[in-house]
Formats: sequence, structure tokens, C-alpha cells
Amino acid sequence: MNAPIKLTEAEQALLLLGSDGEASGILRERGLPTRRVEAWHYTDLRNLLKSIPTGSQLDTGDVDRLLSSYQRLTHATRLPFVDGKYIADAADETPNGVLVAGENAPNLTPAADDDAIGLIGAITGAKGVSIAIKDGVKLDKPLGLAQVIASSSFCSTAHTINVGKGAHVSFIERHLSGDGITGQGNAITSLSVGEGAEVLWAIVQQHGNQCTHLGQLNVDLAADARLTILILNCGGKLVRQEVHVKSNGENSDLEILGVNLVGDKTHVDVTTSLLHNVPNTNAEETFRNVITGSGHGVFQGQIRVAQPAQKTDAQMACNTLLLSDEAEFSAKPELEIFADDVICAHGATVTDIDDEHLFYMRARGIGETDARALLIKAFVDEIFDDLEDETFKGALVGLIDDWLDRNG
Repeated sequence: MNAPIKLTEAEQALLLLGSDGEASGILRERGLPTRRVEAWHYTDLRNLLKSIPTGSQLDTGDVDRLLSSYQRLTHATRLPFVDGKYIADAADETPNGVLVAGENAPNLTPAADDDAIGLIGAITGAKGVSIAIKDGVKLDKPLGLAQVIASSSFCSTAHTINVGKGAHVSFIERHLSGDGITGQGNAITSLSVGEGAEVLWAIVQQHGNQCTHLGQLNVDLAADARLTILILNCGGKLVRQEVHVKSNGENSDLEILGVNLVGDKTHVDVTTSLLHNVPNTNAEETFRNVITGSGHGVFQGQIRVAQPAQKTDAQMACNTLLLSDEAEFSAKPELEIFADDVICAHGATVTDIDDEHLFYMRARGIGETDARALLIKAFVDEIFDDLEDETFKGALVGLIDDWLDRNG
């Protein structure tokens, strides 16, 4: 074992938040990842994470007032969290066939040497809810995990979700905080999608301008399962959202659709890995990114096809608009293919608004500012066109409009 390194202020604070176990020993030995760790090459966490907030958490008596200050995105069964704590008394009544248990404390183990989010969750003893959806259940409205950071504190959550065979269900994982709150959230979700189930999982991250969000979604897909993952990042100061999916059952189908809106002095990193372990699985991944000011966006997407996974069809695309000379975007699509009968492709583009499109609109009497705004809006809104929940789709488009008004 190597000699322990000199810990940063943030690393020392993390150790004080947790118990002295195996995960703490790993942190003492390695520290948080730097650019030398390939998976974190574009997000130097050890340098970017200057400190860990230590403020006191919200008095539970203020929960109702706090939750009412955030408008719901759609008609959902809300399961609220405030400063990392599940507020069962403020939760909506769950429908038949849905079992929810609070204070779930999974035995977190970092998946790999570069799994900093899992490591932080393990050190801090992350807790969350355990949700079980019974076989064949079909819900007519989503389950909403509303996670609010209300104070300048550190919040660590870990949820375990099991969707039974043939069930149809939607989830909205939402992360919220106000401007000026220097909180940090470390949110881990483990999702198991049963045979023949259909699941929509939406992640809506709209933190305030000083908040840090580290998120991880780990998924196991069974045979004939269909999963759609929607991601909207439209806030936060330092954001890393990971999605790791294992296609473990034949004829499973995965779609990931994402929009990342990165404003001035904001760093947003979305890292995905799709592992195809069995034959006849499909995956399609599409991201649209808008970067303004001196914002820095990152997309890392890996598709890995194991040798038995013949007949895999996996596609990935990442398209980015850079709207200022100081804006940056780093894209690293990867394919690792060990099977010989597959259809796999990836592509990435980075550009400004097309001058011909802009001229076309201005020639029809639309001012340059309005024309640019309309083109940007069309570029990102398209991602959510196929959403069946019109109320939810309208809310997402509204969040995009609000961001564009502030940053466009």
C-alpha cells in the first residue's frame, strides 16, 4: 500500500463526516481524483472541490414552507428530501403496488478506483429510500424524488429502486437549491428494471449558482425491459452526473436523452457508460449542450460490447453550441467492442449558431437577438418532443426558457 498523501481541506472534511472504515482508508491513500485519473481528466475534482460545507441543516419545522416554494413539474407522487433527510411526514400517499421504506442505508462499495461518488457516499454513510414496484403495476403518474438543499450543508443520499416484471412506471429525480446556498449533494441511485418492464427515469438538476452536485445512476436492465433516461442540467456551480447501465437481458432497449445548459463560470460534466453483456440489445444516446460565458461542459460516453453480445445496436451523439469565445466543451466518446456482429457508432459536434439559419430568420423580419434565441431553443427543446406527459414536457421547456432568458 502506498504512503498516505497530504489531504486537502475538502478531503479532511469528508473524513470528519464519516466513520473510520475501508472507504476512509482509500481516501487517505489516494485522495479525490485529479486529471491523472482518466475518468476525471476533464473534471479535476481534487482541485475543483475546494471545501465541504459544514453549515447546520434546516429545522424540520420549515419543511412545508420550503417545499411549497418550489412548483411541481407535473402531477406526481412526491417523496421529499431536505438536506439529505427523507421527510416521510411530508410525503404523498403512495399508490397500490408501491412499497417505500425510509432510512435505507445500502452497503456502498466503490465500483472502481475512479468511483469518487461511490467513495464519498460510502465514507459519509449515505441513506435514502428503498422503493419496490410490484410485478405488473402500471402507475398513471410519476414518483417524484424531490431533493432540496436548503442550507449550506453536505447532503449524502443513496436510493435503491426495484421495478418488478412487466411494470410501467415513471420517476422524476429532482435536485433543487436557491442561489447563494453553498451546499453540496452526493446522490446515488441503484435502479433494477425487471423483465418486460417499462421505465422513464428523469433527472432534473436545477441547483442555485453556488451549489455542488455529484450524482450517479447505476442501472441493471433485464430481458425485454425498456428504459428511457432524461437528463436536464440547468443549474449548479460544479456538477458531475454519471449514468452507468448494464444491459444484462436480451432484447432490452435503452434510450438516454439529455440537455446540458452551462452558464458563466459553471462546470457541468455528464459521464455515461453502457455495458452490453448479452446478445440482441439496443441503446441510443443523444445529448444537446449550450455553453455560454466562461462555462465549461464535459461529455464522456463509453459504449462497451462484451464478446457474447452479438447483434448489439448502440448509437451515441453529442451536439454542442458554444456561444462565447471563452466557453469550453470537452467531448470524449468511446467504443470498446469485443463482438464482431454489431452496429455501433458515435459522433460529436461543437459549433456556433449556423449563419445561414440566422440569415434565413433575419430575412423574415426577426431581430438578431430573437432569432438566436429561437434557434437555441429549437436546438434543445427537440430532445423532449416525444414525452407523453404534456405537463411535464411543458415544465421542462419552461425551465429551459428561464435559463435562456438569464444566460442567452
